[in-house]
Amino acid sequence: MTENTPYKAKSLPLGLVNLIRPKQWIKNLFVMAPLVFSSSFMNVKSITLSVIAMGIFCLASSAVYVLNDINDIEKDRSHPKKRLKRPLASGWVSKKQAWMLLVVLYLIIIASLVCYPQIAPVILGYLALNIAYSYKLKHVPVVDIFCIAIGFVLRTMAGAMILGVELSQWMFITTLCLALYLASIKRQQELLKSGSESRDVLEKYSVQLVSRYSEISATGALVFYSLYVISEHPGLTVTIPLVLFGLFRYWYNVDSLEGGESPTDSLLSDFPLMLTILAWVGTCLYVLWP
Repeated sequence: MTENTPYKAKSLPLGLVNLIRPKQWIKNLFVMAPLVFSSSFMNVKSITLSVIAMGIFCLASSAVYVLNDINDIEKDRSHPKKRLKRPLASGWVSKKQAWMLLVVLYLIIIASLVCYPQIAPVILGYLALNIAYSYKLKHVPVVDIFCIAIGFVLRTMAGAMILGVELSQWMFITTLCLALYLASIKRQQELLKSGSESRDVLEKYSVQLVSRYSEISATGALVFYSLYVISEHPGLTVTIPLVLFGLFRYWYNVDSLEGGESPTDSLLSDFPLMLTILAWVGTCLYVLWP
């Protein structure tokens, strides 16, 4: 066993699980937003449909992670951390096994969309966008950040389409701004920690530039969310301080605790931030109770 393949002794099933990154599925909770804001969360059928849509998005996002790792295998092997953590780069999972897993994921997704064709355009659009991202768009500055953000918008669109409700324009722009904020912070932390070694596109960014992107996006998310709740759901005005605190706390994690490179890790490792999100969700459910 070489230094570059520290995980070969571990089981293949565990390596395949790590390849699809189930911890990242928390991002797919954006699919549930229309369920909450349409006050459909007491309807068993609506809950079931939303969970199914989220499950399909989990499969789609896992397929994206597998494809990205296949394309980035050589780059990851030269990265000081990824060469030890990524199943493909470390040799834990072979490239052939990764391709087989990807085919299986695609087949399950296709079968799922045959059963739920109402969200097929969104899921297929998400997959197409990320295939383009993996091969080309991730090398184009600004476009790469917007590709990540659009993925979150598509999640909320899927949640609305499977319920047959209209996606609020306020929710659309708020989700976009919040996702742009998270993506910009991610690029900022990658620059600070690894320079341009982890991604070629980082050579075309500066820390100051992506910091300005994140500031503009955070401001937009807060303003549009505030306008949304004040105009559409006045009772949710009490959640604006929670959103503001959440943004501040996440920024604290990024600046003082060196989080942000992985929004999921930053969320799951910070109790005050988790508590804030739970309080926000609880307040939304209480105010929007049908």
